[in-house]
Amino acid sequence: MASFDLQKLARPNILALEPYRCARDDYKVGVLLDANENTHGPSLTEIDEYEKRQELNRYPDPHQIELKKRMCEFRNQENRDKSLTPLDPSNLFVGVGSDEAIDAIIRILCVPGKDKLLTCPPTYGMYGVSAQINDVEVVKVNLDFELGSFGIRPEAINETLANDPSIKLAYLCSPGNPTGSLLKKELIEQVLNHPTWNGVVVVDEAYIDFAREGSSFAPLATKYPNLIVMQTLSKSFGLAGARLGITFSSKEMASLLNNMKAPYNISTPSSELALRALSPEGIALMKKYVKDIVVQRERLVEELPKIPGVGAIVGGNESNFLLVQVLDKPDGKPDSDVAKELYKTLAEKKNVVIRYRGSEPGCVGCLRISVGTKGETDVLLTEIKDALKLIQYK
Repeated sequence: MASFDLQKLARPNILALEPYRCARDDYKVGVLLDANENTHGPSLTEIDEYEKRQELNRYPDPHQIELKKRMCEFRNQENRDKSLTPLDPSNLFVGVGSDEAIDAIIRILCVPGKDKLLTCPPTYGMYGVSAQINDVEVVKVNLDFELGSFGIRPEAINETLANDPSIKLAYLCSPGNPTGSLLKKELIEQVLNHPTWNGVVVVDEAYIDFAREGSSFAPLATKYPNLIVMQTLSKSFGLAGARLGITFSSKEMASLLNNMKAPYNISTPSSELALRALSPEGIALMKKYVKDIVVQRERLVEELPKIPGVGAIVGGNESNFLLVQVLDKPDGKPDSDVAKELYKTLAEKKNVVIRYRGSEPGCVGCLRISVGTKGETDVLLTEIKDALKLIQYK
């Protein structure tokens, strides 16, 4: 971290960018005739009072300050280190899911065709997709999956970063996807404290609310200027359809992210749903649902290995899904062909859809199974057992 300098790291054109000033930057009330909106209202033949209050004919709030305040209050409550400066709205960027932030960070830091980013497979596929779209090479340092731990290898990461200054950022997923494993804070901090690398560590915490309390790196965004933490309302808050992600960072990095975003990137309905979810009542309901999911997760951890043909659960104790091995015979070894056949059989004959992950590093014979309701868990356990009986083992 001693060598970190955002002014030298970020692309000069982004540093010099003057953000677009939109109609709602200055005035938000009165007879608003400045944004070329349709002042008659939305052309909806049926509209209820809640929709009327949203003023859907008007452009949404470009800054989302109230939403940012609520998210800061929520995450600051988890901060156990009182020496850390609390998060405030100037530390936040709000995007269309985490995917907008993934792409924006690459565009801020990486020159197309020249710079690189680092990932630790197996991991979330959009890091690589966004890198390819932006013509940025991906350098891979696999997780420690030989022992099934799925932890990062900071020594290998740091050596790679030291040897290649064209790597400008490292994407780390915690809890991982598809591994479901929480990365150890002290190992991430080893990368953050790299003595010579001038780059940014991005910690993707989409599943953080399913992990043990106090696991989030978000409060550390005010300590480490080279840290970005991404979260989303899609998972624990159950708002995948609203497409709303929140990024925590230093104020300087947050300013760059906000400068380059589209002026009205968050719709009014998405913002209103997020505000309701981040109310005290919404947070209480989210925590209740998380507890219910954890109960079913523990049930699956106990029951799945009892099914002949199901192997070890190699990941998922810190998320809302499990990474499960499928064997080539009831007492055999992990087999990706059989796992793929089980995946297809469940989807096509049992109407149960899970995710095949057997082609990823360290995931031989693996399926990723989201944790559902009690009723869905009942169906899953029954249908996996029946589907495995239909498969002709090698």
